[in-house]
Order: sequence, then C-alpha cells, then structure tokens
Amino acid sequence: MKIAVIGGGPAGLFFASLMKRHDPAHDVRVIERDPEGATYGWGVVLSDVALNFVKDVDPALHVALTEGQVVFDRMRIVHRGEEVILENNTFYRMARLDLLRALQRHCRASGVTIEFERRVTDLAAVAGFDLVVAADGANSSVRGLLQEHFGPSLDVRPNWLAWYGTTRRFDPLSLVFRQNADGLLIAHAYTYSPTLSTFLVETDPDTFARAGLAAMSEAESLRYCERVFADDLAGEPLRSNKSQWFRYAIVRNRNWFHGNVVLLGDALRTGHPSIGSGTRLAMQDSIALFRAFERCGDDVPAALAEFERTRRPGSDGLQAAAVKSTEWYETVQTKLDLAPVAFAYDYMRRTGRVSHEDLRKRDPALVAAYEALPPAAGG
Repeated sequence: MKIAVIGGGPAGLFFASLMKRHDPAHDVRVIERDPEGATYGWGVVLSDVALNFVKDVDPALHVALTEGQVVFDRMRIVHRGEEVILENNTFYRMARLDLLRALQRHCRASGVTIEFERRVTDLAAVAGFDLVVAADGANSSVRGLLQEHFGPSLDVRPNWLAWYGTTRRFDPLSLVFRQNADGLLIAHAYTYSPTLSTFLVETDPDTFARAGLAAMSEAESLRYCERVFADDLAGEPLRSNKSQWFRYAIVRNRNWFHGNVVLLGDALRTGHPSIGSGTRLAMQDSIALFRAFERCGDDVPAALAEFERTRRPGSDGLQAAAVKSTEWYETVQTKLDLAPVAFAYDYMRRTGRVSHEDLRKRDPALVAAYEALPPAAGG
C-alpha cells in the first residue's frame, strides 16, 4: 500500500512505523508541517499501563522509550499549604522532543520517509495514496477539509491554562492549589529531565478576570505565576515556550473515517491535560488501527470500519473519564473546605473509574487516613 500520514506527532509516527515494519513493501510517508526539532510543549508523562500497550506490539520501541528513564511511583497534592503523598501512581516522564526523536528514529530505521516543513492545504496533495491518516492534531486541517463528513464538535472548556517549564524539580508529580486575593490557581508540575520540569498553570474564568491575565503580556503572566507559586518554585524561574493562555477544547467526531481518510490521535478525539491521557490515547489509536489492518489485510474500507468498531468503546470510555476529571477542576472551588487528606481522596476518585476498594488496594495509607478523619473533615 501507499500510505500518507499527515502529522508527525506520536500517533502518526507510531502508526507509520508499525505499518512499515509489518510489511516493508508498503510506501509510508509522514508529512509534518513544522521543522525537524521543533516542539512547543515541555515534558510528557506516560503511565506504565500505557507503555505496556507499546511493549505488546513493539518491544524495541518500548526499550527505546524506557531505557534510562527514571520511574516515579508517587504523586503529591498540596492543599491549604499541606502536602499529601499518594503512593503507587507510576509514570514515566520524558521531554516531548525526546519522545518525537525516538519515534522518528524508529520510523527511519524501518524505512518510513518523513517530510518536514510541508503543509497539506488540500487533498490533492495526497491524491494517489491508498490510505490517508489525518494525525495532524486537535486543529486538524484535514478534518476541516472534510468536516461535513466527519461531523466534528468542539467543547471548549471554561478554565484557562498556560504551559510553562521550570528548572525547579518536582520529582513526585505534583498538584499544587494556591489561593490569593484574585482566587484559585492550580499548578500541575513534574520533572521530566535532569534539569527541567513541566509547570502547567490552570485557573477558573473568575480568577483569570480578577487577576487581569487577559491584558497581560506573556512575560507579565509568567511573572504573575512566579509570584503565586513562589513557595513552590523555591526561587527557581518559570520558562516560556510560546506560553500563551488558552482554553482546552474536547474534540469529538461523529464519523471516524471517510473514503480512504481516517482520523487518528487528537484529530479524532482529545483527552485533557488534567488526566494525562492525550499521548496514551494517541498511541493506543495507532495500535488499534494497525491491528485492524493486520486482521483485514490491504482492504482499506474493511480495516477502517474494523478500527472504529473495535476502538470506539474504549476510546469513548477514556474520553468520558477525561471529561469528568476536567469537570472536577472546574468545580474544585466547592471542595476547598475539605481537609487535605479528604481533598486528595476526592481527587483520586474524580473520574468515577476508581472505587473506594480500588483505592484501598492502590494506596492503603491514604484510605486509612481518610477513614480516620472525623465526619466534618471528610466532607
């Protein structure tokens, strides 16, 4: 087959390498609009569950992604100035650019062609391909060209986010809730390299307005966040990488494919940073689409139908969990009176997918501390 993958993110690169390694006779091309080496994020986290999916289908890539990585098994929530440690939450962390480079090397080693700085503005650019995979992100241009067929919907959430980095290390993945005269700001922070951490700041619309963040420059917003989280940053600066405030859109599509064009990753459906599911969803999509072609051979219509049939239930379930997590952050003002342990317990159960007994097995110390609280402190 002749396969065009539009978008050089994790979903597109992983699918391209799987298809080429499965059948070297395939002509597989990845078309990426940005220059090689460009990335506009900081670090990414992948759970051990997510990487086990990779290990099952591509052991060599699993080794490339995990070799030398420091694995952290704890989370940390700071509420009312007190920290609560959450055990048995295993995550691998890496720079987004390192993840992309590992996938690019994997593609090239298998014979995939990667074309950088090439923007697809119409489908004539991919005429003649047997399969076109639109893995070009949440603002997918390919999806836009065929929107009447895919039927996309974008649910723009109310909270504002800004994606910073910092030289301050946050070895346990940390969620820090800080209140000031303007309202509540939340930091999602984690170390992803020996010298850098991701530091994502989130705030509600009222706090955003009272603080005047909409009128601030990028540098002014950064300095404001440094002041809010001064105790947590311990004198280390925040860093910007086009760190503008944005509101996250939950992307859904009525149809997953049209003709020989199929959506993948964020172009198909987004998770949310609050649950860290975006890269996991993207790479599981890649595996599911690849498995569909394993079962159906080169029958593109059959494989695309099989992909949607087998992947949609799990994908919808993870997205629903991401939406519940998002809603927890959007309504967290109602929970600020909870004692720190009760607050952490509520956080761990926010998606509805973790029961009290599930949590007892994962983190018995947290559940014991929660059960020991007086009723008023437990909410």
